[in-house]
Amino acid sequence: MQYTEGVRRTASALVVAAAAAALMTGCTPSGEADASGGPSQSVQSPAPGTATDGSSSGGTGQAKPPVPVSPTVSGGKAKPCTVDGVKVTEARQAAVRPSGTGTGAAIVAVSNTSKSTCTLQGFPTVAGAGNGSPDKNVPLATTHSGSAAMVSLAPGARAWTKLTFVNVQGEADGYCESGATPASFPTLVVGVPGAGAHQTALDDGVFALCDNKATVTAYSATKPS
Repeated sequence: MQYTEGVRRTASALVVAAAAAALMTGCTPSGEADASGGPSQSVQSPAPGTATDGSSSGGTGQAKPPVPVSPTVSGGKAKPCTVDGVKVTEARQAAVRPSGTGTGAAIVAVSNTSKSTCTLQGFPTVAGAGNGSPDKNVPLATTHSGSAAMVSLAPGARAWTKLTFVNVQGEADGYCESGATPASFPTLVVGVPGAGAHQTALDDGVFALCDNKATVTAYSATKPS
């Protein structure tokens, strides 16, 4: 009888101990039960733009704002026109010319023959073309008319300049009022700032002028009269 009673008391003690252990392991520090057997945690999805490594802006716990993306500038700044990228077209007599006879004014166009937009700015240089040799060219003293502005030429676009000569007077060979000997050139060599010198002929006749002088306008996107 004493043996049986001891067994009962021992069994009861084991049941009580097991129940106490279950109560202790089945509760979180806050007293709420966790089905996973460990302390419960609150997990939130990261806000849009929040770094996944838990970093935040200024240590305030707020998500970093999205970083703005700068647009890519296409094309960039146009480069100056080059000697291989332009062509001087045939000169044409201007509609508005000085009084008198002979070739008084001509309009010369420069075309962008490259595949990219280019720029030019300034006044042309002018010389009477020599007989097959550049060192025989006759430079003309030029007077600038107006001001120069940057001209942007898309592929195939043109810029113009107007050349006004000291007129040859009279008929036939003519004469120069200054007493100088009249000069005539089948072609002129016209300079383009930064883009070399180019030879051009007149569409009607030859260039007849006095005193080796010319008044020139700056290259412009507007065609002169």
